[in-house]
Amino acid sequence: MLNKPQQLHRGDQVAIVSLSSGILGEPFAAHQRRLAEHRMQEFGLTPVYMPNALRGLDYLAAHPEARAADLKTAFLDPTIKGVFCTIGGDDTYRLLPYLLMDDEFIQAVQNHPKLFSGFSDTTINHLMFYKLGMQSFYGPNVLNDWAELGPTLLPYTKQTLEHYFANPARTVIPASGVWYEERTDFSQAAVGTPRISHPETRGYEVLRGSGQVQGRLLGGCLDSLNDILTTMRYPDEARTIAAYEIFPDVHAWQDKILFIETSEERPAPTLYHQMLAKLAEQGVLAAVAGIIAGKPQNEVFYTEYKKILYDVTAPYETPILFNVNFGHAYPRTALPYGAMAKIDLDQRQLSVEEPFFKGNTI
Repeated sequence: MLNKPQQLHRGDQVAIVSLSSGILGEPFAAHQRRLAEHRMQEFGLTPVYMPNALRGLDYLAAHPEARAADLKTAFLDPTIKGVFCTIGGDDTYRLLPYLLMDDEFIQAVQNHPKLFSGFSDTTINHLMFYKLGMQSFYGPNVLNDWAELGPTLLPYTKQTLEHYFANPARTVIPASGVWYEERTDFSQAAVGTPRISHPETRGYEVLRGSGQVQGRLLGGCLDSLNDILTTMRYPDEARTIAAYEIFPDVHAWQDKILFIETSEERPAPTLYHQMLAKLAEQGVLAAVAGIIAGKPQNEVFYTEYKKILYDVTAPYETPILFNVNFGHAYPRTALPYGAMAKIDLDQRQLSVEEPFFKGNTI
């Protein structure tokens, strides 16, 4: 089992870090920063920007060491109780040499685990924490969630954030009754406008299997997992990942529940097939006990992804639960890395069978 952090409490300070894109520091994002700050304060949290978090796109793109330094600062500061990523991006792998060669950072993570929440390219950060033995959460971030431009937080996502303040012994993760389209306008003019929403007519879909399947959660954004195994995006990414042994070996995937979802780039079906084939090549698909797949953003390629996932996993007869509310589609839940989860295929249900946090449960 991974080392669990403490849950959040009203009055806590939480760090905001920009580990991939530096967009949060751009002037055009000022209204989103204000919204996020206000929403966090409504939850009783005090947001604390790490020293480089607002230095903008160009600076942070050129200085991965500054991004890494912010994460280290957050973990070394005892007044910081949680860490929220601002957004994803595509090159957070560049932080690995600065963090995994730093004994002080490693010891802080292992001795003083903290809630760490984000998704997308943050997959690489999660896999780093997994390697270091700390449970992190594939869940909400600052710009996509705390800074929601609508009149309020999306209700389902708000419940996810509220869960960071609670610690039940078991958590049922229900299907959302509504899904939302991604926005096309993030300007000041869009503040207060609701997202386009749709009734959820499918709920969780069982693509294969019956009965119940249990396993510990491991996965992330399929695009990011593919990037760290190939040279499709950056020629040195796979080499860096291999050097620091970030991608779990095939034994680590044995009997896990793999969770995967696709990015806002909405990869074409041919690429989706290639990305799944890459996981199969690594032995992942043959090893896992089951798969939960996230709703594609805006339901683009929904039917195509279903068929491809079914076909690629046919040799392994993998149980699959599809259309789960995590990742790039709205709204989103949080999935705790390494926690024991259960898929009830007959009831089309998903649950986490242990507390999210250490300490007393309710």
